[in-house]
Amino acid sequence: MTATLLDDATQARVVAAYLKRHPEFLSEYPELAAKLTMPPRERGGAVSSLAVYQLQSLRDKNAELERQLAELVAIAAENEKLMERVHALTVALLRANTMEVTARTVIAKLSADFHTEQVRLLLFGDEPRLPRAEWLQQIPGGAAALPEFGEFLHKGEPVSGRLSAEKLERLFGVDAGQIRSVAMMRLGDCGILAIGSTNPDRFQPGMGTLFLKMISATITAALARSRDIS
Repeated sequence: MTATLLDDATQARVVAAYLKRHPEFLSEYPELAAKLTMPPRERGGAVSSLAVYQLQSLRDKNAELERQLAELVAIAAENEKLMERVHALTVALLRANTMEVTARTVIAKLSADFHTEQVRLLLFGDEPRLPRAEWLQQIPGGAAALPEFGEFLHKGEPVSGRLSAEKLERLFGVDAGQIRSVAMMRLGDCGILAIGSTNPDRFQPGMGTLFLKMISATITAALARSRDIS
């Protein structure tokens, strides 16, 4: 029995391989097509012929391709909107001529255009002309004064996802308990930018960081420029 089953399986593979190499076989022996049994569909029972089966298979593949294309179009549209927002942020920062205007512009544009719930700037140094605000922390000791962010500052790459309660407290203070996910960027030698959300899925580990890097580079350049002007 076992030998027979193995022999049947081997023969089936040989037949399948032959048909793959000779797709015109059924056109030469059309009477076989009428006798072949097609696999049943998920709904509606067995199909009536090879032609109907092939047609339905092509429709299924086309439907899947259309779904994938729709996803790509949606992603492209969202990326276009993000690019427009990054451009608007860049233009607004080019108009800023002081550290205070630059810092306020960052907060205003990220809050309004990017629909962020909590934005925090941690700036290295002590600039007396900067405002006292919940969204701004000045760190006179620089990066060395933030040991909990040592690894992040060393790597310099944007991170996204969930942070420990200690880090959330350091970034967001009294609002830390509301934050469920965070995007964090190093602003060169100027400091840290943190964006917090109450949605745990807004910022996830492994998400693309291209736009975060663009935002970080734009803000870093604007802060350095405004410091030089001051």
